[in-house]
Amino acid sequence: MKKSNSKFPSKDTTLSGSLHSHDDNQVFINFRGDELRCSFVSHLVDAFKRQRINFFIDKDEQKGKDRRHLFARIKQSRIALTIFSKRYAESRWCLNELAKIKKRADKRKLQVIPVFFKVKAASVRYQKAEFGRNFWRLAKTSSGEQIKKWKEALESVSDKMGLSLGGKSSEADFIKEIVKEVKRAVEVKEMKDHSFSLPQNNRKHIPSRIKIQPK
Repeated sequence: MKKSNSKFPSKDTTLSGSLHSHDDNQVFINFRGDELRCSFVSHLVDAFKRQRINFFIDKDEQKGKDRRHLFARIKQSRIALTIFSKRYAESRWCLNELAKIKKRADKRKLQVIPVFFKVKAASVRYQKAEFGRNFWRLAKTSSGEQIKKWKEALESVSDKMGLSLGGKSSEADFIKEIVKEVKRAVEVKEMKDHSFSLPQNNRKHIPSRIKIQPK
């Protein structure tokens, strides 16, 4: 596949693709690398590339590099895909990214699509079951301020309408559903951008929110 013309330095440890070459409609993928990078997320990335969806994914989660560039990428993105899984809350970086995503979403500068990968939304929202055990294990080595910020982000993002994959569901079909919803969100944002570039009397009503029905 032909690489997109990215305005970001090529030395960044990233993968990216494009949809209509709109860098400002970038999709930031937030996920637990050790658990999903070489399985579910690799297939999702392939699907995004085939559909020319402009996305960002960190390739080197565990190499101890300065992660501030990830927060810059979140700021540059218009959509965030948060993939909650059983081991998600093991990662301090996943939770820090999530807190940043929540902050941007609260300002209406970022649309968040939560994805529940073989984990219940309630387990994420209230930090219960295996997800919760991993969260509280990490919390033991974290500050009260960090814990508060993470809990608020988990509760806020998991409460949004999203997509859920059960233990016996087809991952291939689930990826198709994710791609469909992401493309729809991107298209709505492009329509809004186009509408706001027109004179006031030529603007049409554009829906302010994408409804993603839980499965």
